[in-house]
Amino acid sequence: MTRLLLLNGPNLNLLGTREPGIYGADTLQAIEQRASERAREAGCELLCFQSNAEHALIERIHQAGAEDVGCLLFNPGAFTHTSIALRDAVLAVRLPLIEIHLSNPHTREPFRHRSYFSDIALGVIAGFGALGYELAVRAAAQHLARAPQRG
Repeated sequence: MTRLLLLNGPNLNLLGTREPGIYGADTLQAIEQRASERAREAGCELLCFQSNAEHALIERIHQAGAEDVGCLLFNPGAFTHTSIALRDAVLAVRLPLIEIHLSNPHTREPFRHRSYFSDIALGVIAGFGALGYELAVRAAAQHLARAPQRG
C-alpha cells in the first residue's frame, strides 16, 4: 500500500479556534480524519504528523525517506516563508511534494507571498480551506499511479 505523509507546521494544532475567519472551523484532527478516508479510498495509507518545532519536522521528513513514503503533503504554516532548512530536508529525501495552505497566501500580507517550497513542489493547493487537504491526497494518489515505480 502506498504511503503518503501529511505534515503540518506551527500553530496548525490550534485549528478550529485559531482565526476561524481565515482558517475555518475544522480542527486538525477532523481534517486529518477526512484526508485519511480519502487516502484509503485511493488505496493509500496516510501518515500524519504536526509539530510547532522546525527540527521535529526536519527529522520527520528525514524519517520519511526511509519509510517507503511515496509523497509528502505539507502545510508548512509560517515556515513556508522562512525555512530554508525544511526546504533542504525535502530536497534531501527526494520525495514528491504537494504544498497545502488553508488560506490563499497571495491575498494576504506581502510577507506571505514568498514560499520556499512552491518551486520544488509538484503543485500548490491554496485557498480552499480544509478541502485542500482532500484535494492534495487525491492529487498525490493520481501522481503516484502515473509515476514509474521507484527502485
